[in-house]
Amino acid sequence: MSRRTEKSKQLYQRTLNLLIEGGSSSSRGPLNYGEYPLFMQRGSGSRLYDADGNEYIDWMMGFGALPLGHAHPDVARAIADAASNGAHFATATEIEVEVAEMLRALVPNAERVRFANTGTEAVMAALRLARGYTGRPKIIKFEGHYHGWYDDVLVSSNPVTATVVEQASGSIRVVDSLGLNQHALEDTIVVPWNDLEALRRAIENHPGQIAAIITEGVMANMGVIPPAEVYLQGLEKLARRNGILFILDETVTGFRIAPGGCQQYYKLSPDLVTLGKALGCGLPVAAFAGRAEIMQALAWGGVLHYGTHNASRIGLHAARASLRKLTENHCAAFQHIWRVAERLRSGLVEIFQKRHVSAIVQGVGPMFQVMFTERKAIRDFREFCRYVDRKAYQRFVLKLFEFGVYATPAATLHWIVTLAHTDADVDLTLAAAEKALDAIAGAES
Repeated sequence: MSRRTEKSKQLYQRTLNLLIEGGSSSSRGPLNYGEYPLFMQRGSGSRLYDADGNEYIDWMMGFGALPLGHAHPDVARAIADAASNGAHFATATEIEVEVAEMLRALVPNAERVRFANTGTEAVMAALRLARGYTGRPKIIKFEGHYHGWYDDVLVSSNPVTATVVEQASGSIRVVDSLGLNQHALEDTIVVPWNDLEALRRAIENHPGQIAAIITEGVMANMGVIPPAEVYLQGLEKLARRNGILFILDETVTGFRIAPGGCQQYYKLSPDLVTLGKALGCGLPVAAFAGRAEIMQALAWGGVLHYGTHNASRIGLHAARASLRKLTENHCAAFQHIWRVAERLRSGLVEIFQKRHVSAIVQGVGPMFQVMFTERKAIRDFREFCRYVDRKAYQRFVLKLFEFGVYATPAATLHWIVTLAHTDADVDLTLAAAEKALDAIAGAES
């Protein structure tokens, strides 16, 4: 084929004595991409262009940080205008007030807002706030959920082998990293997700000790796994009944599932919510928000939360431009991304069925994942680890690259539809999927 990636290969070779795994995050390195990752140079709308000039339809969109697509003119103009007046003040700014007002109007429980820089930082602060407000030490997190690289939640976030699942007699508790403080996870209780009875038992086993239950609205670190019917509502009731704060982590789902995220879509009322990724539309902006009486504990002399770059003014100008675009014309953007996502999902399903490929396409709205499996659905972390063929998925996506389609090659992540994607992008992607499957079948025959 005419497609060449020699410059990406050369750039990767330049990194070998400079950077670890070719970049600044292991998820971007050769573990997922094969011999070397592609080096991207620019993006525009739904397209990415690599160092060799190859063009791709991008269904990864900066790990979900770009709800409008690449270089949306409103956002680009907002960033340029803001930068022309100074990069950073570390003072109170009007834009901070404006974006906080927008969040309160969109996010149902956002009575008070505090800005941070990343989803990890927002989670760190929310958990500290929960402990400070309740005076309790313990938290509950769920198998397969990722809440950033903060020590207290860095457990059971990555897939384990089927053998580990089969031998588990209780919750699966696997530390995700070396170098954690040895006491960091002593107060972290790990529970299977989508299992209210397991959650109830965990609460009963630690009476009066649990400060918070933190959960994603949709499990987004094992492909995409939706909540079971009434599961999140049941979780909320259990938390309320036991004086436990309910923290909804919307770092991934915020401003993508609905204007008010999962709490709007599933009609939830969390005590605290964490936001990131899509909030900054490509710039590092995050936030946590919640009930006024809880958030008030951040006041001076209470729960400490600092940050030189909190409420980055350039980032907040980008956020304001993005939120305006997402919510104009009665939030028409969300209707568009749901419709385009459904066309792409149903098209992929039809291709897999026609070719007798054992794969499903599972998702919620504009976020979904292809899972190579004999199962009809994947309902939790354990089923993902036992039944999803991650290598088959990686082969499929790496082959898609050759036909001008860019999606995450990690089966644990997911595809993302944005306002920039079109029906033409869907048609081209479905054609590429057929070619990729043909190429794989030909190589295996």
